Amino acid sequence: MKKPTDDFLRRQYPELGAGGFTHVDGTIQFYFRINALVQQHSHVLDLGAGRGWWLEDETNEVKRSLRMLKGKVAEVVGIDVDPVVTTNRSLDKAVVGIPGQALPFNSASFDVVIADYVLEHIDDPAQVAAEIRRILRPGGWFCARTPNRWGYVSIGTRIFSNRLHARILRLAQPERKEIDVFPTRFRLNTMRSIKKYFSNVDFEHFSFYYQAEPAYHFNSPLIFSFMRFVDDLLPRPLRGNLFIFLRRK
Repeated sequence: MKKPTDDFLRRQYPELGAGGFTHVDGTIQFYFRINALVQQHSHVLDLGAGRGWWLEDETNEVKRSLRMLKGKVAEVVGIDVDPVVTTNRSLDKAVVGIPGQALPFNSASFDVVIADYVLEHIDDPAQVAAEIRRILRPGGWFCARTPNRWGYVSIGTRIFSNRLHARILRLAQPERKEIDVFPTRFRLNTMRSIKKYFSNVDFEHFSFYYQAEPAYHFNSPLIFSFMRFVDDLLPRPLRGNLFIFLRRK
C-alpha cells in the first residue's frame, strides 16, 4: 500500500527511482559491508535473529539479497530468547537461548557475529561482550547496528516507559508490527561503552556514527522535513545510529 510520504520521499531522494533505495540507506550500508567481510567458509552467528521479519516485509530485492547470507557462507546460525527464531527461514540452524546464561556454543566457533538492532535490548553488557569475545575466532568480526544512546530518537524513547513503546511506534511507524517491538535498555549504545566492554586489548575498532533517512516521522512530510533538517545539523556524536565493526585479535 502506498504511504502518504511516498511521493514526498521521491522528491527528497530522487535516487529512489534507480533501485528503490536512498544513498543513506542504513540497511544497504550495513549489510554491504558484512558481505565484504564474509567468505564461503565463514560460520556466521545472527545474535537476536528473531523471526526474520524482513523475509516477509522487505519489498526491496537488493536489501533482501544483501541480508540473506544463507547459501553464501558455510553456515548461518541464529539465536534468540524468543522461540519464534525456529521459524526464521534465513538460518541453517536456530537455537533458543536463555537470558543471562552463556551462549550454547564452543569457544572460537564463529568467524562473524551479527547483532542487528539488538544491543539496545541488552541487560548485562559485560556478560554479552565476554561471550562474543569467547565465541569469535581470532580474526573474526563482530558487526552490530544499534541506535546511538545520544541520538534524539533514543533520548525520546527513554522518556517513555517500555510499555508505551508499542503504542507510540504504531503512530511513528504504522507499518511496523507490534510483534517486532521489544523493551529497550540502552546500556551498550555509545562509543564509550563499546570501547569499555570490547577493549583494545582484544579487538581492533572500525566503528562509526551513521545517519540514515528519518524513520520516525509519523508518515508526515512536515515532520520528515524537520527531522531531516535537524539531522543535517547534528555533530557526529549525536547522530542516530552506531555501526559497530570490531575485529577479534
